Amino acid sequence: MSDESPSAGVRVGWGFDAHRLGGNPPTLLGGVVVSETEGVVATSDGDLLAHAVTDALMGACVLGDLGEHFPSDDPASEDADSMFLLRQAATMALASGWRTDHVDVTVVAESVRVSPHRPEIREQLAGALDMPVDAVSVKATTTDGLGLIGGGEGIAVFAVVTVRATP
Repeated sequence: MSDESPSAGVRVGWGFDAHRLGGNPPTLLGGVVVSETEGVVATSDGDLLAHAVTDALMGACVLGDLGEHFPSDDPASEDADSMFLLRQAATMALASGWRTDHVDVTVVAESVRVSPHRPEIREQLAGALDMPVDAVSVKATTTDGLGLIGGGEGIAVFAVVTVRATP
């Protein structure tokens, strides 16, 4: 039997978000404009990458989820800056004894291209989470025309976050 508390060590959180295309441009991912011509339907600024990472971070730290702390039916959420919400979640994580060690994100989209923006997205996430950029991975894929995303109707993001207990 270990002398460590059950919360000591390393934890992993998983996050997901999806939005329909068709909202007002631009499309933001990780605080970076990735499309000036397309937008997503959302209450906040619609930054699904920030939403997925926020939920993954909150899950790893057992802090609830994005909707619990920043409900979409709250008027304050209208056009909210999703990177600000991610920074708030990072502050909550630190206050509960956790720091972010690693972030791995996959964007699933047909028309929105991530690769030209990848370095800036990684920098923005690293800055928001106060971590080194080399601990942030951002990848992208398509569904090769399959389903709603493949038909160009939406975008999805998957995120995994690893946190470590602070000393």
